[in-house]
Amino acid sequence: MKNKIIKWIWITFAAVILFSAAIVVGAWNGWICDMPDFKSLQNPVDEYASMVYSSDGKLIGQYNVARANRRAADYKELSPYIVEALVATEDERFYEHSGIDAIGLGRAIVKRGFMGDVSAGGGSTITQQLAKMLFSETAKTVTDRLLQKPVEWLIAVKLEKQFTKEEIITMYLNQFNFLNGAYGIKTASQIYFNKKPSDLTRAECALFVGMCKNPSYFNPLRHPERTCERRNVVLKQMVKAGYLTEEEYEKDSKEELNLTNYKPASHKDGQAPYFREFLRHYMMAEKPVRENYPSWQKVQYCIDSALYVRDPLFGWCTKNHKADGSNYNIYTDGLKIYTSIDTRMQKYAEEAVFERVAVELQPSFNRYCSGLRYAPFNNSASRRDIERDMNRSWKNSERYNRMKDAGASEEEIAKAYRTPIKMKLFTYDGGKEETMTPEDSIRYMKRFLRAGFVSMDPTTGDVKAYVGGTDFEAFGYDMAGQGRRQVGSTMKPFLYSLMVQNGMSPCDPVSNVRKSYGGWCPKGGGGGGTVMLKQGLAQSNNTVAAYLMSLIDPRDFLTWLDLFGIPAYYQTPSMALCLGPLEISVLNLISGYTTFVNDGLHMSPRLVTKITDQQGNTLAEFAPRMNEILSQEAAWNMQIMLQGVVNTGTARRLRGMGFTGEIGGKTGTTNDCTDFWYVGVAPKLVSGGWVGGEERDVHFVTGQGAEQALPMWAKYMKKVYADQSLGISQSDTFSVPKKYDGCDKSKRVDSDQLNDITEIYN
Repeated sequence: MKNKIIKWIWITFAAVILFSAAIVVGAWNGWICDMPDFKSLQNPVDEYASMVYSSDGKLIGQYNVARANRRAADYKELSPYIVEALVATEDERFYEHSGIDAIGLGRAIVKRGFMGDVSAGGGSTITQQLAKMLFSETAKTVTDRLLQKPVEWLIAVKLEKQFTKEEIITMYLNQFNFLNGAYGIKTASQIYFNKKPSDLTRAECALFVGMCKNPSYFNPLRHPERTCERRNVVLKQMVKAGYLTEEEYEKDSKEELNLTNYKPASHKDGQAPYFREFLRHYMMAEKPVRENYPSWQKVQYCIDSALYVRDPLFGWCTKNHKADGSNYNIYTDGLKIYTSIDTRMQKYAEEAVFERVAVELQPSFNRYCSGLRYAPFNNSASRRDIERDMNRSWKNSERYNRMKDAGASEEEIAKAYRTPIKMKLFTYDGGKEETMTPEDSIRYMKRFLRAGFVSMDPTTGDVKAYVGGTDFEAFGYDMAGQGRRQVGSTMKPFLYSLMVQNGMSPCDPVSNVRKSYGGWCPKGGGGGGTVMLKQGLAQSNNTVAAYLMSLIDPRDFLTWLDLFGIPAYYQTPSMALCLGPLEISVLNLISGYTTFVNDGLHMSPRLVTKITDQQGNTLAEFAPRMNEILSQEAAWNMQIMLQGVVNTGTARRLRGMGFTGEIGGKTGTTNDCTDFWYVGVAPKLVSGGWVGGEERDVHFVTGQGAEQALPMWAKYMKKVYADQSLGISQSDTFSVPKKYDGCDKSKRVDSDQLNDITEIYN
């Protein structure tokens, strides 16, 4: 009997050993648990911020996970103090073990497991902690954590086999989240102390290592005294390990935290925040699927579908694959994205938009609002329309969605909507404290005018400046590339270009007799007789535009607009298209106008010129994308007519603003003075913008694009011309030959013969 018991004990023992060995082998090879593959172990912390650069070589921002701006540091960039502090505090036998410290683990089991001493430490080595950061999800229960531990041990051993001790230290410090947006030691050094990691003092290094125990508990911003005590514990450990003397400890332990250079991180930091946000969505776009778009985004689905096919940058991250077959991730793959933005021109554009809208127009609009019954909504707006706009904004607000996620009923949310609370309201001079209802705060924010502005190189399509609003923090919705508004008379040059492409000249006479077209009779112009084609555009004559539109099929005009990169295929064909009811983004409109300056070649917007990986290997290059629309002569005719708008037409005030060189443009205003536009063309630059309210029922009662939007262009171009480093000056000339006026009688055609002029494009 005794022999049988002993036999079964040995069998059980052997079975446990074999079973444990099988578990280890299975786990090691990833057969029975989710183990990282060998490739991911070779580069386990490849999850760094993608860097965004301007065309003039400046870092303008970055993309990252959860707004984390982690940037990798090399071992040689680290202060030796931080390495000493980390080893002395977290893993004193780091250079002796191979991933698992048997002595430390045994001590932790005895003191914590059997004696309940929570101060005894967890026994995890630096390598094990790295393994946890890299490959372990947050455990939800104690059981989950116990099951994770053996896997982390195996990963730690693999890490030790694959990497040197220096590499493991570097990976650990690069991966750690030091809070307040400081992911990795390189970014943390910059945010907390405005230093490079190599320049950190011993006390500063001890502070960071102290945070490794529990960054939230030892947060230097919230708990400076507690953090200082923890820092001194780290310094004491360094004394114990022989890295510094008692005298040095006494000196360093008395040092103040000194966070006077602290600068919080933000995903909005850097230049061109609207541009970077637009680019982020652009590159990460998925292949459009109709079911993923709500009914009211049918137009957006059509636009995205066309972009996905036509533009290699749109959805680049989802169209392209890494060596392992996975898609690129703009947040984690450490890409280097070289954009077309010029930081000098971007600065001038941002200043011009702010000066015109925030400094000049906003005070005027505030005075205007004082006389409105339901300010800032115009008196002509119906109560139903106002309630619709307000409810839509409320349901898109962060407060509404937060309450909804917390399980609040619609009644509870509605009550909160109308309950006064203390809040900080946006102002252009730093904000103000007020007590008001969330409903009133939404109405308050709608008082602020919005704007969008884009500047493009007409020969390459490079977007040199991109401004989606006056303040990205306060008004995140991008009115340059994301928002679309009715363009008014800035639509007319596209119609005129169709005429000159098919034989008309700037001097051809066209009807200026007002008439009804199927019950539609536009206002504006109609003085009788005829006017020259170029006069019709210069004076933005609606009667002439309607006459020209009557010569063609509106469906052909929509096809024509598509050639200019203007998404119009979803629009219902109608005569009124000539007056600009079409909703277009600033970016698309400016892109369309490049055709007139670039001798008939339309340039699609080029946002990015090149993308490389972390090592500098080129992943993609983006050449200019163009399509020929106009003949060279037709483009010359358009340049002549657009200059006429400035010389004698609706934009002639520019000549009184100090602009003496060759420039052209077109103003635009929509019904009820809701939208104000100006697009200006110069030989080397096509730029323009929009000004208006957040809602279409928020608008001035009078005004024109020449009054509201044109000064924005003027402010920008003055700064551009003044900067000689840009190579753009008022002496630049268009491509029109000096003796060419577009009015050669031998090339004129009878306008009545233009009924089928778009047949060639069908």
